[in-house]
Amino acid sequence: MLVNIEESWFSKLKAEFEKPYFKTLVEFVKEEYAANSCFPPGHQIFAAFDTTPFDKIKVVILGQDPYHGPNQANGLCFSVNDGVLKPPSLQNIFREIQQDTGAAIPESGNLERWAHQGVFLLNATLTVRAHQAGSHQNKGWEQFTDQVIEIISKEKDGVVFMLWGGYAKRKLKLIDTQKHLVLTSGHPSPLSANRGFWFGNKHFNKANKYLKNRGVEIIKW
Repeated sequence: MLVNIEESWFSKLKAEFEKPYFKTLVEFVKEEYAANSCFPPGHQIFAAFDTTPFDKIKVVILGQDPYHGPNQANGLCFSVNDGVLKPPSLQNIFREIQQDTGAAIPESGNLERWAHQGVFLLNATLTVRAHQAGSHQNKGWEQFTDQVIEIISKEKDGVVFMLWGGYAKRKLKLIDTQKHLVLTSGHPSPLSANRGFWFGNKHFNKANKYLKNRGVEIIKW
């Protein structure tokens, strides 16, 4: 099955694309996009892969679902298009970065600049129906993205995995903690952040310190 995805990722995931569950998933997604308004736009479903080739990965940040409002989702977890109001979780991410590193809060919530530096911004579910959070969960995306995480863990060394909130933390079992740095905290959503489970985690400085110690160029958050 031909999937339009960046070349290095295609070679890693080719066998996955041929599995029955993935073929069923593709048919489901095609039908959903034909019958309903869905996000992100079709050409951006694999944007995380297209923007961050396999050999460029330094950091993995895991989200759950794409944003389900108009013009928000662009295929990168927690990211929104230029000119779109920053969702509360993203505002809290930027506030933590400012407190942790001193970096100014950017005008745009588009995280492509991170992705180009090697931050792989992966949602566990890559598509969603408009205004219906979780509507494409349990259709096969999770099986696919779990495999992606396992491949990164097995075939790379020294990657920083940031797992925020209970859902992301459940992916810990897929990661070899002996050869990667795993950082966990509460989710940046207001519900969690305002209860003290997000702010002060210092993940962004910790990630850069780890990368620097390994002789890898740090991320400009």
